[in-house]
Amino acid sequence: MMAGRKTPAGKGGGKSGSKAVGGKETGSKLGGKSGSANRMMHTKVKTARGRKLSSTLWLHRQLNDPYVKKAKAEGYASRAAYKIKEMDDRYRFLKKGRRVIDLGAAPGGWTQVCVERTGSIPEEVTVVGIDYLQMMEVPGATILMKDFLDDDAPQALIDALGGHQPDVVLSDMAAPTTGHRRTDHIRTMHLVEVALDFALKVLRPGGSFLSKTFQGGTEEQLLNILKTNFQEVFHVKPPASREGSVELYLFARNFKGRKDNEVLDLTPED
Repeated sequence: MMAGRKTPAGKGGGKSGSKAVGGKETGSKLGGKSGSANRMMHTKVKTARGRKLSSTLWLHRQLNDPYVKKAKAEGYASRAAYKIKEMDDRYRFLKKGRRVIDLGAAPGGWTQVCVERTGSIPEEVTVVGIDYLQMMEVPGATILMKDFLDDDAPQALIDALGGHQPDVVLSDMAAPTTGHRRTDHIRTMHLVEVALDFALKVLRPGGSFLSKTFQGGTEEQLLNILKTNFQEVFHVKPPASREGSVELYLFARNFKGRKDNEVLDLTPED
């Protein structure tokens, strides 16, 4: 099931006041038959000299992950495509004609889904992605190979969108892991804060913000900012997110807008 906890807008932050929303959701299961037949379908990873146990376990998981197999069969860049599909199926933020900015877009699965669902075409691009990593071309999207943390990146994104305000800002950014959980959490939360700051400057009134975070506590100040600026805020764990993963998503919708309703000048000062 997709877990979802709603944090009512406009109230004090933190964990208090959160409540479950939606309830159980059913759907077709991936992965085929269970029991001995399912075990026979698994691909066994042979040991290799010099390969760490963690690498062997990761490879085994990849080879036997039904979402990985489905992504390969359906032409998606990664299994992450199904995470955003599942979240959009529930919250309906990728409607036809909506303009979307995808932060941390590589390898491209989220961007592909955004193009499909918004109807973005090469002649009228409404989806822009950015990442400093090389990624596949996605027809119907403009891809900037650039670090979002560069000073000129925010303005470059708006320029690529033709100067228009986006309806949706997505962030699947995560800092490279160090193995120290608290450090990794702090570094990723910084990326969430930077993505949110950008979203608050450029989103159209009524727009949505979706960002990856990690379980372990969302900073109270961040939640307060979200609840002050959006009518609804949710914590979401889509079914495609691996069991046991500390990955979690923050989704906020119905942006209240800025006083002037103008896109701010994002050009860095001298």
